[in-house]
Parts: sequence; structure tokens; C-alpha cells
Amino acid sequence: MAVTMAEITKLRNLTSAGLMDCKKALAETDGDIEAAVEILRKKGQAVAAKREDRQAAEGCVLSKNEGNYAAVVALNCETDFVAKNAGFVALTTKILDAAVANKVKSLDDLKALQLDGRSIADLIVEEVGKTGEKMEIGAFEYIEAPSTTSYNHQGNKLATICGFNLEGVEYQVGRDVAMQVASMNPVAVDRNAVPESIIESEKAVAIEKTKQEQVQKAVNAALSKAGINPAHVDSEAHIESNMSKGWITPEQAEQARKIIAEVGAQKAANLPEQMIENIVKGRINKYYKENCLVEQEFIKDGNLTVGQYLEQSAKGLTCISFKRVNLNQD
Repeated sequence: MAVTMAEITKLRNLTSAGLMDCKKALAETDGDIEAAVEILRKKGQAVAAKREDRQAAEGCVLSKNEGNYAAVVALNCETDFVAKNAGFVALTTKILDAAVANKVKSLDDLKALQLDGRSIADLIVEEVGKTGEKMEIGAFEYIEAPSTTSYNHQGNKLATICGFNLEGVEYQVGRDVAMQVASMNPVAVDRNAVPESIIESEKAVAIEKTKQEQVQKAVNAALSKAGINPAHVDSEAHIESNMSKGWITPEQAEQARKIIAEVGAQKAANLPEQMIENIVKGRINKYYKENCLVEQEFIKDGNLTVGQYLEQSAKGLTCISFKRVNLNQD
């Protein structure tokens, strides 16, 4: 039977599928709208299966908070063109709203939630059928706390949520901290929350760097005392290049190599442990100040840390948790 434009339009309004896909589905079902809807759903599943090995690196990231609960959802797709599509953003918003309304606590529970008579997982498959791109929930994070806040960065690629230890946190205060998390990407709320593995790794790097600096300092002093510019002999390639330019003589080059080897070995064998420990301790403290949220310099007032800003806002107020989801590379 012939398919009318009115039937195609009705099916398209129900499914948001393309005109030709709607026409083919109606022709296959002899105008049966419900059967055509089912065919388009199955088509979405077929497309999804074909796209399993594709990378969904683009997408939309949104966050929302209500009372003591906040969530972030990232719905991923393959291209930025689809990510910016109003229908795709609307689907991300619908998924996020459902998560917040139901205070979901796991990705599996989120996928199983029913919307418009279908699970969120099925809704995503249907969207795959409309766009032809692989789609998936790339991230889901939530926080429960006496007070929560959320922040969505322009472009829908970065979003954050924060939880606080007191109720009734002012909107602007919460938003300021959520923006701090978005901008400065802290590792943890405070130094006690930094994983021990990270600190051990940072200490190892700091110890090695400090030792190298102390050895280099002694070598440079010895080179300068011998009348040799340390910058002219800081690598074998530089030594050869600077000899060819006439900036150092072959005799100076040989003397420099000897000083570098002998003084470097002697200094490395006699590094004062307490000095190394003190310098490393200072570097770890610097790491905490740069990477722990409450110790970071507050982006809106460099005279305050985030912790001090919160304490000024309300006595005893602090952030107890945060989540940050970013589709772009930090």
C-alpha cells in the first residue's frame, strides 16, 4: 500500500527517525504505526551492534543538584556535531533529571530506570538508530551530603558537583567551590584524602629531583671556579658544538668532562640526608597546596585558600566531597 506523508510525519514525530527510514518502515509494515516504531527500535539496536568497536570520545556532560543529592552524567557519542544537537542534549538532560529524581547510586541502576515506558538503556539504543553513531553513558557520578552544589561549564564538556558538611550553604558559595574544582582540578579534598600511592610516587620524584639539583649545583660551582661556563658543557652535544664554534678549547672540554664525572660522583656519595629530607618535605607541602581543594589558592581571591573562604562564609563549613567529569584533556 502507498505510504502517505501524514503517516510518515506521525511516525517521525513519535521516533525522531529520518524521513526515509520512516517511509521504509511504514512500507514494510503496510502502514502499521506501532509495528513501524518497533522496526525503527530494532534498527537502532542493529546500528548499535555495528558500532560497538567505534570510539565515543565526544558527548555532553551535565550536572544537577537537589537538596542533599547531586549527580553528573556524561552521554558520549562519536562526533561533536551530534554532541551539540538539541535532541542529544535533551536526552542527556532527561537522563540526568531521572538520576536526580530517583537519587540513583549506580550506573546499572541508572540504565534500568524507566522513562516513557522504556529503560534509559533502550532510549540510548533508539538514539543510536536516529544518528548512526555509537552512544553510551561514559560517566556517572553522584554525591550525598548535607548540602550539594553543581556547575556546568560552557560547552557541556565539563561539569562538577560538590558536597558540604553543613546544611543551607549559600548558592554563590557552593557555585564558587564547584567552579574551583572545574578550573583547578584538585586531586582530593584535603591532604588526608590523597591516596598514599600518589604521595609515595611524588616523594620518589622529589627525592630524585632534589639529588640531581644538588649534584648539578656542586658541578656548576666547580666548573665556574675552573673558568668554564657551565652552560657550554651541560651535555656532550653542547661540548662538541661549542668546541667547533671556538667557545671552548679541546683542553677545556676535557677538563669539563673530568670535573663533571669526579665532582658529580663525589657529591652524589655525600649528600646530606637531613637536607634532602627537608627539601622533599617542602616539595610535598607544595604539592598539597596545589592539589588539595581546601588548601588551593582561591581563584576569586588569591589572598585566601578555599578552606579559608569556606570558613569565612560559615563557621565550620568545609567541602567533604567533589566529583569532576571532563571530556576534554586537562
